[in-house]
Amino acid sequence: MLVAERHALLLDRLARDGRVVARALASELGLSEDTVRRDLRELAAAGLCQRVYGGAVASSPAVADYTTRTTVSPESKDRVGTRAARLVEPGMTVMLDGGTTSLAVVHALPADLRCTVVTHSPTVAVALLPYEGIEVLILGGRLFRHSAVTSGAAAVEAAAGVSADLFLLGVTGVHPEEGLTTGDADEAAMKRALSRRSAETVALASEEKIGAVSRYRVLPMDEVTAIVADTNDSTAMARLRERGVTVVEA
Repeated sequence: MLVAERHALLLDRLARDGRVVARALASELGLSEDTVRRDLRELAAAGLCQRVYGGAVASSPAVADYTTRTTVSPESKDRVGTRAARLVEPGMTVMLDGGTTSLAVVHALPADLRCTVVTHSPTVAVALLPYEGIEVLILGGRLFRHSAVTSGAAAVEAAAGVSADLFLLGVTGVHPEEGLTTGDADEAAMKRALSRRSAETVALASEEKIGAVSRYRVLPMDEVTAIVADTNDSTAMARLRERGVTVVEA
């Protein structure tokens, strides 16, 4: 089997199953496990999959730059944002993550809502300007341009001084076994810091994130209260629920 044929087969299996186990596929195809692993390394280097222990899983298109992400699954993000906005109640203190799905949450909030929003996203803070009843607290730190959020030691220290009722968490990958992931180590640490300061953490999962994995784990599934998810993949939803995850369908 030619290299191009093997790569095409691997990508087909990733699209179909969301995961490839190197040993099992090598046995099925009569190839060496080293050959399959080498192919997976090449695909991962091209950004077409994410390697994990024993094989690979589908990579997330949500790791693209911020401007590009605004064009990825906008309708799905709007559905997730609309459903997540209903979780924000008057009087709450809410941690709101950065990213395009979080902006969809802002746009879905009632115009007369009175609450406090804590965010490390300048774009989210600006989007909240028209909401006169919402007190906005911005956490400062190093600007991570890829996601237009602050991160680093200063931002984590600022988060430590705040307690919230709810954290609406944005991620780039939601996978039953690999958990909630994102593409940058400092950003993952910032998200964990925000989660630790919140009574409940709810992850926001538009369709392109379900079943995908990025390089850095934010949280395992058992450390979130629920996931607001939008997907037509009933198998993926069932696998999440089998892991004990509360799934709120958008």
